[in-house]
Amino acid sequence: MQRKVPFALLLIFVFSATIASYALGGATDAPAAPNKDSESGGGRPSFAIAFKSSSLGLGVDSGVSITRFADVRGGFNAFSFSPTFTSNGIRYDGTLQFRSAQVLVDLKPFSDWFHISPGMMIYNGNQITAKASVPGGQTFSLGGASFISNPANPINGNGQMTFKKAAPMVLFGFGTLVPHSRHFTFYNDIGVVFQGEPRTVLNLAGSACDPVTGLACVNAATDPTVQSQVAAEQTKINNDTKIAKYYPVFALGFGFRF
Repeated sequence: MQRKVPFALLLIFVFSATIASYALGGATDAPAAPNKDSESGGGRPSFAIAFKSSSLGLGVDSGVSITRFADVRGGFNAFSFSPTFTSNGIRYDGTLQFRSAQVLVDLKPFSDWFHISPGMMIYNGNQITAKASVPGGQTFSLGGASFISNPANPINGNGQMTFKKAAPMVLFGFGTLVPHSRHFTFYNDIGVVFQGEPRTVLNLAGSACDPVTGLACVNAATDPTVQSQVAAEQTKINNDTKIAKYYPVFALGFGFRF
């Protein structure tokens, strides 16, 4: 299984390179007229806009050509969906929200065929929020300790996972947002956002009771024992999701140069 992943990525690269080659140079038999604005020293720089789909959500990129070998682009992404899952007896009704904006410099050593793009995610609003609940009389665990949710005052609460609000990133791929010889453009990006380790916060209310007798119920929001287990659970979640500090980016964009 592990060997199939690099092979699949290779197929994506080959496909992207083929499409980019066609879009940039092989769409017509007749040679394209030179773009005087972008290839001469004077005139206004070329400008392009594109719609994209990526692992950061759906979004828009816009860019301007600085030289034939360098562009500057910016974009934003947005998407959300609401999964429901259960962990350690606690039901979470979650919302995964993608909200981000970035600025990149496209360095193109082979003109329009390939780009390397260092930059910054200037706004990182990507986060997971969830409402937590445990039906009364059901056993649940926090940080390795077990409790019973009080039937008269069931456990409830909320949680949130966030990341740094700004983070460096680097992308590379085939094609370019601002082509010099065609108006329509296709490009892809593969890279990573260095967004730091996740920060998880859990807030619980209701009553937690002894897991054997169902008695000795305490306020989950204020009891030191329960709160110490909440802190342990937060640490466990952060450790289990630590790999998210290197968030992978895969994107495909289609646009038009003006």
